[in-house]
Amino acid sequence: MAKLILLRHFQSQWNKENRFTGWTDIPLSKEGIDQTEEVASKLSGFKIDKVYTSPLMRNKETVSLILENLGKKDLPVVIDKALNERNYGKLQGLNKDEIKMKYGENQVKLWRRSWDQAPPEGESLKDVFERVVPFYRKYIEKDLKEEKNVLVVDSHNSLRALIKYLKNIPDEDIINLEISTGSIKEYNL
Repeated sequence: MAKLILLRHFQSQWNKENRFTGWTDIPLSKEGIDQTEEVASKLSGFKIDKVYTSPLMRNKETVSLILENLGKKDLPVVIDKALNERNYGKLQGLNKDEIKMKYGENQVKLWRRSWDQAPPEGESLKDVFERVVPFYRKYIEKDLKEEKNVLVVDSHNSLRALIKYLKNIPDEDIINLEISTGSIKEYNL
């Protein structure tokens, strides 16, 4: 039985500053880098055959730190923009608390967590789902069917879209799914 291991990237500098990151390429914070040893120890019991991630710096840095800490720098790593975080459009770079004050907490929650509401000039979770899931089916699922254990290191909404697919979460319930930085989700497939 193959394992799919999902890991949200470590805390980025903009996560720390409470800013909408989206497609903006931001490095990990010092606190994020400090998560490495703890998360790597949780992953040390898993046999990992292949890693998938997006080209965003925070995801690639997380992969590099994890593989280095596990002594597995030679594992194949596939990097693809289909796995990018949600594009937050005009909100990228802005402080989340300031945006809540301007538009209201409910509206911001809908932009960040609902299924089909996109922030201004950005993507909805449905948009993210429509690029992440076909990629998963074409590549990751193929590896899993070949009994490879796969680690996907990615951003919050890309992982939420994938979990929605894997667990068949209804559109109206996906708003409740939160994944903290450095969190691991494991699936036996």
